[in-house]
Amino acid sequence: MRYLKVAQFHQNLREMAAIRVLSRKLPTFASIFFQTLTRNPSIHRISFLNLKPNTPPKPSSVFVAQFHDGRPRGPLWRGKKLIGKEALFVILGLKRLKEDDEKLEKFIKTHVFRLLKLDMLAVIGELERQEETALAIKMFEVIQKQEWYQPDVFMYKDLIVSLAKSKRMDEAMGLWEKMKKENLFPDSQTYTEVIRGFLRDGCPADAMNVYEDMLKSPDPPEELPFRVLLKGLLPHPLLRNKVKKDFEELFPEKHAYDPPEEIFGRC
Repeated sequence: MRYLKVAQFHQNLREMAAIRVLSRKLPTFASIFFQTLTRNPSIHRISFLNLKPNTPPKPSSVFVAQFHDGRPRGPLWRGKKLIGKEALFVILGLKRLKEDDEKLEKFIKTHVFRLLKLDMLAVIGELERQEETALAIKMFEVIQKQEWYQPDVFMYKDLIVSLAKSKRMDEAMGLWEKMKKENLFPDSQTYTEVIRGFLRDGCPADAMNVYEDMLKSPDPPEELPFRVLLKGLLPHPLLRNKVKKDFEELFPEKHAYDPPEEIFGRC
């Protein structure tokens, strides 16, 4: 009987030593373990020395932590992981100073020009995503002054489309002319958004000028700009008939819808 008590005492010492070593190496796990041990009275005792390597744990020894383990979580806005700290600082600074031209120019000279290439591209992309088009244009002007800059039609496209959607057609056409000077040609989406912007502003003549420029483009025209014009030029039957004729010649298998004559007259 005395021998059994001594063996039991040594067994308890070995278990306490194992728990102490585990708590030193894995403090977070030990904290979770002891909290669960105190909260769940059904877990009385777990023997770490009697567990075999290939033996699955018993149901009574398995527990699930249903509380925060204290480790830091990631940012709620996952896009921040793709943007460096310098780029984030510049974005916040540009937005903070956008109402003060003097401070904004000073901030650009002291902070924006020192950014790396990837950070500059991240800044202009994020400004476009947040619809800060004016700041994105300033960032684009900075990028154009860099040694690594090469004419990029996609940068122009994003800015022109943003300006057209914001009903700032004069600025959009200013970038349009700069793009043409760099021997770049818009794609179908750019033509479509600019034409839609002029039609929205009630300027069918300007929309037709862009349309004529599209016909001269080296890339073959697509169907969508024609559809936008055919719909937007319903109050202007003469202009619409010209676009419809070109549409039927380029897309003979397609059909152009004509509204009833009592709505807009005979087209």
